[in-house]
Amino acid sequence: MTAPNWLIDTNILIGLEDDHVLKREQSKFAKLAMHYGVTVKVHQSGQEDIARDTNSERRAKTQSKYEKYPMVPSIGHLQRGELAKAYGPISKDNDEVDCRHLHALSLGVVQALVTEDAGIHSRAQKYAPEIANSVFRLAQAVNHLETLYGEQVVGLRHVTELDAHQINLGDPIFDSLREGYPDFDNWWKTKCIAQQRKCWVVTDNNDIAGVLVRKDETGDDTDAQTKVPKILKICTFKVREESRGHSLGEHLLKQALWHAQRNHYDLAYVTAYPKHQALIGVLELYGFENTYSKSDGELVFEKRFSSQAVNSSPTDNLAMVYSRYPRFAADKGVKSFGVPIKEPYHDILFPELNTNNQQSLFAQSPFQHGTLKPGNTIRKVYICKAKSGLGPPGSLLFFYKGKSDFAPSQAMTAIGILESVQKANSTEELVVMTGGRSVYSHASLEGFNASSASPVKVINFLLGGYLNPEVDLARLKDIGVIKTDPQQSIYSLSNTHSSALLENLSLGFDV
Repeated sequence: MTAPNWLIDTNILIGLEDDHVLKREQSKFAKLAMHYGVTVKVHQSGQEDIARDTNSERRAKTQSKYEKYPMVPSIGHLQRGELAKAYGPISKDNDEVDCRHLHALSLGVVQALVTEDAGIHSRAQKYAPEIANSVFRLAQAVNHLETLYGEQVVGLRHVTELDAHQINLGDPIFDSLREGYPDFDNWWKTKCIAQQRKCWVVTDNNDIAGVLVRKDETGDDTDAQTKVPKILKICTFKVREESRGHSLGEHLLKQALWHAQRNHYDLAYVTAYPKHQALIGVLELYGFENTYSKSDGELVFEKRFSSQAVNSSPTDNLAMVYSRYPRFAADKGVKSFGVPIKEPYHDILFPELNTNNQQSLFAQSPFQHGTLKPGNTIRKVYICKAKSGLGPPGSLLFFYKGKSDFAPSQAMTAIGILESVQKANSTEELVVMTGGRSVYSHASLEGFNASSASPVKVINFLLGGYLNPEVDLARLKDIGVIKTDPQQSIYSLSNTHSSALLENLSLGFDV
């Protein structure tokens, strides 16, 4: 295996090299990269950022640290206009540096880019989605290295609903909240507990890894700018620092979005300060809009909900697929496909449906409360060698789980909303394309034997929901989805077939 090259942005370098106690994720990244033979590099264009520092002493120190790392040379003939065309508008010199970092990843000079710059993440998602999966924040980079090269540990995360008074305020996750809000404990007692607010909690080894506190409001009593009858306020949205990189924030956001949609809320909103760039990026991706700023600079983000059907349009694009999530179009203008999937891959992609010893995993958890569900995220990637083509963004994917020892077996179980399809012609390309969404080890990815003669299809999609109950083989034959034997490769579904299947999906909006 060729040693992978990972590119770090200047903000990562400064964090790793400055004279201070390293954060856990910084030291872990450095250790894992060294242990697994990852060559960490910097980009020549980053020196331009350093040169703009007006503090000469600090500039000299940063430059000396920069020179410790192998360097990716800039491409002299690559003009700003070409970069802007590929990676979005360039209004200042820093933007050009960001685009050159993305270009190095796009060329395959490096296999990953690590940066805390929200602007770079936004550019990748909007203008270069084919490489966006390999643009990591530091915590994501740590998680990906552990997934890709480390020992595979199956950790099923679940969301538990609790009342505020059931939560241990002594958990370390609340320490940083107290730092920013000294009256936090009193607020929790007089507001959260007294008003019996509900909380969604994600646990990790019996500690709280993430928490979201919610509150029901009306247009007569809300801080939201949009005055509508039924409002969901996300009061507290926190992921423990050492648990970042596992998409727990997205996991909790999915819980809130599905809850709001299925319970017919008109609006959901959350507040965040400008420094919370990672959270703001995810909120904006899923259609939350900054409606106004409070007097202290806190930003208010709002998202409207509707129970009406979504009508497809020729102008639909990936950004629209995200912004209207969890709703999606399912009319005659939308293509639909059946996607056969074997048990091991099904259980990886949809762990919430895995019935194999699930209860025993959580039997000792103090957070046990009702039916436990293992964790899941919105954005997923499926890998296969199917030769069948797929449709544009927004096409629907109906996943069929093949014969297995554990239920569900031989049934249509889940629906996905297609983002994009790529073809990997090598393991290296497969690693880059799957990036932060992958739950496969490097050895597993090698097992696909991707080559130009036998490319591997990388299907990025959003989790739309689960068919409840799942549609079994007998029913699939009744409605004509399966004629005789179940298909072994991806196949097209008629609008009649997809409509029949969607009857088993409780979405909270018309299809």
